[in-house]
Amino acid sequence: MKRNKHSINQQEALKQLERGYTQAQKVLEDEDKLERFLQRLETKMRAIPVAGEKLANLPILASLVKSYVKKEYTQIPLGTMIAVVSALVYFVSPVDLIPDAIPGVGHIDDAAVIAVCWELVESDVQEFQKWRAETGREIQL
Repeated sequence: MKRNKHSINQQEALKQLERGYTQAQKVLEDEDKLERFLQRLETKMRAIPVAGEKLANLPILASLVKSYVKKEYTQIPLGTMIAVVSALVYFVSPVDLIPDAIPGVGHIDDAAVIAVCWELVESDVQEFQKWRAETGREIQL
């Protein structure tokens, strides 16, 4: 099967996700870095006219990170948090496999990395969503 030059497969997406684990851990350990990062994330999310199905999970993931760092919700494995922050770092990063500036396809790699991350952490995020519903908390962006 011929692959579009602007597509990214699951293996490439996983590689990009894992590449960001070290940086993600550093972001999680520094509240100032995290806040600056979340501000960049919000700015980038506003710039995408149609987020698409895969990127629709970004607000949930950002809310999870904020709740975790504020120590409101800590019943989640550190590995899950590292994967989530790594995916969000990739999303915010201007250096992508497919540059975001390419109209129509610039966010395909971002969506692929977010989708792979979601597959890895979905059950933990569902527990967070359950907690959020039980405590009446809204998405924190």
